[in-house]
Amino acid sequence: MAGRIRDEDIALVRERVRIDEVIEQHVTLRNAGGGSRKGLCPFHDEKSPSFNVTPSRGMYYCFGCGAGGDAFTFLQEVEGITFTEAVERLAGRVGVQLRYVDGAAGPRRDPNQRARLVEANRVAAAYFVDQLTASSDARTGRQFLTDRGFDRAAAETFGVGFAPRGGEALLAHLRAAGFSDDELLKAGLVAQGSRGSYDRFRGRLIWPIRDVSGDVVGFGARRLFDDDRIEAKYLNTPETPIYKKSQVLYGVDLARRPISRASQAVVVEGYTDVMACHEAGVTTAIATCGTAFGTEHARILRRLMLDHDEFRGEVIFTFDGDEAGQNAAMRAFEGDQQFVAQTYVAVEPAGLDPCDLRLQQGDASVRELIAKRVPLYRFVLANVARKYDLDRADQRVDATAEAARLVAAIRDRSKVEAFAREIASTIGVDVEDVRAHIRAAGQRGSAPAPQRERAEVPPDAPSLGDERFADERELLQAVVQYPHVAADRVEGLDVDDFTHPVARAVWELIEKNPPLPSSESAWVPGLRDAAADDATRRVLAALATQPLRTNGDVEATLMSALVARLQELTTRRRIEELKSRLQRTNPVDEATEYNRMFGELVALEQQRRTLRERAVGTTT
Repeated sequence: MAGRIRDEDIALVRERVRIDEVIEQHVTLRNAGGGSRKGLCPFHDEKSPSFNVTPSRGMYYCFGCGAGGDAFTFLQEVEGITFTEAVERLAGRVGVQLRYVDGAAGPRRDPNQRARLVEANRVAAAYFVDQLTASSDARTGRQFLTDRGFDRAAAETFGVGFAPRGGEALLAHLRAAGFSDDELLKAGLVAQGSRGSYDRFRGRLIWPIRDVSGDVVGFGARRLFDDDRIEAKYLNTPETPIYKKSQVLYGVDLARRPISRASQAVVVEGYTDVMACHEAGVTTAIATCGTAFGTEHARILRRLMLDHDEFRGEVIFTFDGDEAGQNAAMRAFEGDQQFVAQTYVAVEPAGLDPCDLRLQQGDASVRELIAKRVPLYRFVLANVARKYDLDRADQRVDATAEAARLVAAIRDRSKVEAFAREIASTIGVDVEDVRAHIRAAGQRGSAPAPQRERAEVPPDAPSLGDERFADERELLQAVVQYPHVAADRVEGLDVDDFTHPVARAVWELIEKNPPLPSSESAWVPGLRDAAADDATRRVLAALATQPLRTNGDVEATLMSALVARLQELTTRRRIEELKSRLQRTNPVDEATEYNRMFGELVALEQQRRTLRERAVGTTT
């Protein structure tokens, strides 16, 4: 496998790609003046557009939810792909031949491969749908859907199809459509046997599996006939260049916007459960595809729910009430810290899954099941309590210790006290004993998972958007948006002229990475790459896209005025500090020091007046 893509090639792709053309594949943009474009944010539900794109600086930023970045970031977020995949995809679009650090020339995969495999899956999906309605063998599949309460409209919504029982029907259809056997093997649509290629899915009901953008990347196939030589009830597409089961969620293409709008995701266990939930009005339902819910799935949901550093949204798991369901709940709880969300569990008392529940009791029963969710920790706590004989003192101690370990892992520290009281009530012990066990569990626990680096901003620090930082913010906006003007107008500006920690971090980045006239359009995205923390990256995206308070383009005189204004504020702070020291200095006993500071004060006052004249006089 080739190594890391060379930095100069990444920069070349960034320079050649038009970010608005990339984004317009997902968002309708309109001109907003000043070279900017605006549309409805794809990352959260909104009625008034707050999603801004600035093509000249290659950046986007949403003033509603804070999402921002460059073309690579957008593809990563909206399509759930890696940075490398985003670069390779855009490189193919703008005709850049990528090179890798280890010296291997060319892309690690054919840049057109994804498009071909996606197209093969699309054609196959359409073929399966036709077969479900046209084939006499598909009668069993149609009956399967009917028996589970799904009509033809539901089947069409989810693209359910049927794979012919013969071994080469799909293969022949796709060959006729111009696909090679090698492409079909790579897509997982056919398999290779001693007698050649043959259809992977035969005589099965088929569900297309789509990624976030709606592309068909794989299939799930349900066994229908007793003579099916593969006994597994469900058969999924194997791992392919475009299908990674740890990175796909069935139904996410339909659930994406409802998840974003409601900040809620319902994780069920199968294709028919997803269909049942959606048909019942629970349109945030999704499912994993032949694997347990894991880290990559959590990342997808975190993106869809815009779950960054705050506790928002909820993930609801549906489990059977049996031992397997309880074990699944424990696995989910152990992975709960992978994403910031309130995690719940919905278990039907009789052990019915959503599909059977809807079939037996109707749509309302599915909605009620989700509405009656309980916190996952409470479900797990109940399971812990059942393991012990709580009439015995030693068993209560053991139960308390195990429950405390669960609470010690909960990320929302504000809820720990309430959880401690609930443990005490459930197990029948004093709340102080529970608190002691929680403290001990926290001290014995493993080191916390590494968090994303961020600027050293105190928890109670004001936002850079606060009015008191308006001058710092506007100067940085001017520099970021008009680097060619700032080049020889910010001399003498120092990091100490900025008081907000993120503003200081941005200025230090600018000092270390000055813009080059030949690549100004790629400069801000390059600054984002060089930033050490998420706070600085988000602020850079906002600075690059938010209009300045001053109307029109920034010219040299205005840039000088903005610099002078910031330096004047710094001088004022120094004057106030010096006045305070003078008040504490005895002019008789410390005459020399007093006179020195007084002279410095006079000089600073003169400097302040000069800066004030530059700041005010040049802007009128």
